[in-house]
Amino acid sequence: MKNPCQSRTSKLALASAILAVFFLSACQQSQQTTPAAAESKAATREVHVIFEGAWAIVADPKDANSVLVLAPKTKQHRDLYVAASNDSALAAGTYDLSVPAHGPATSAPLDPSFAQAKIDAKSLQRALDDKSGRYVIRLPKPEAYVAARRSRSRVGSTYPPDASTEQNYASIVSFRYNVSSLNGFSLAGTPDAGTFNPLLLLIDTPIIRFAIEPAQVDDPKDMCDTHSREAFRDQTKFLGLSLYVDFPGNPPDCHKTDPQIRSTKAEASPRPPLDRLAALFLEESANSRTASAVSRELTGRPAMLATVDGAHPIAHYLTAAIYLFHASATDCKAAILFLTTTP
Repeated sequence: MKNPCQSRTSKLALASAILAVFFLSACQQSQQTTPAAAESKAATREVHVIFEGAWAIVADPKDANSVLVLAPKTKQHRDLYVAASNDSALAAGTYDLSVPAHGPATSAPLDPSFAQAKIDAKSLQRALDDKSGRYVIRLPKPEAYVAARRSRSRVGSTYPPDASTEQNYASIVSFRYNVSSLNGFSLAGTPDAGTFNPLLLLIDTPIIRFAIEPAQVDDPKDMCDTHSREAFRDQTKFLGLSLYVDFPGNPPDCHKTDPQIRSTKAEASPRPPLDRLAALFLEESANSRTASAVSRELTGRPAMLATVDGAHPIAHYLTAAIYLFHASATDCKAAILFLTTTP
C-alpha cells in the first residue's frame, strides 16, 4: 500500500518541475524577442529633407502620395544645389527625390506658423510648365512638416499686410521621414536644358538640403530686408498670387522703396561681398575692386576661398566659414508658402 505522503510529495515535485520548465521557456522567449525588438527600433532612422529659399509646397495633382516643392530661378539667387554627404548643383528643371521605405504620411493639420495660400489649378500648371526658369522637386509626402526656422513677418493680400497677420512664419521647412535604411536616397531629373545623371545621395548625417542661396551678401546698411522682399515678390509673381510680405522691425520708410510695389534700379557698382562682411564688423568702406573681380569671386567656392586681395582677413575667414558650412550669408526672412489648389 502506497504511502499518501509519498504520493503527495511526488505530485508536488512533478508540478514544480513543470513550472520550472514553463518559466525557463518564457525567459528564453523574452531573451530572444527583446534583442529583435531593439534591433528593429534601431533600424528606423529619422531623416530631414530641408528646403531653404523662396519655395512653395503643394500636393502633386497627378500623384496623391507625392508633394511638389517649387521655386522660381532668379538673378538674385545662385543656382539650386542639393547637399547630403555629397552634393550637386541643379539646373532649372524638374527632379524626383526617391526615399527608402518610411512611415505613413502625415494627416495632422498644418502648424499655424506655415503661411498658407490658395492657387487655382491653371496658375499652378502654368508655373510647373514655365521653362523660362523654375525648379520643381517631387518627393513622397512626409510623416511631418517641421519649421526649421521662423522669422517675424506679416503676410497678406493687401499692401502693406495688416498687423493682424503678424507672427513667426516658417522661412525654412523640413520634411521628416523615419526610414528603415539610409541607403536608397537618390535624385533623378529632367533639366530644361542638357541632361542630369541620377545622383545617389550619401547619408552619413540624417540631413538632405535643397538650398537656393542669394547671389550677393546683404549690405549691412540695408535696414529694409530688401532681399527678402524681392524673393517674396519673385515667388508670388511666379505663382500668379497677389500676396505681400512686410517686416515689423523695419523702418516705415521702407514702404517707399519696397520692390514688391516699386521697380528698383540695380546698383551700378555693388559692394564686393568680402568688403560687405568686413564693413559689417569693422565699418570699413568698400575697396576699388571692379565688378569683374566680384564676378570671379562668385564663380565658386574654391575661387572665393582663394581670394583675399585687399580685403580684411576677418572678411576672408568669415566668407570661408559661410561656404564650408553651407551657411547663407543672407538671412532670408520670406515665408515659405503652403498652397491649396482650387478648381
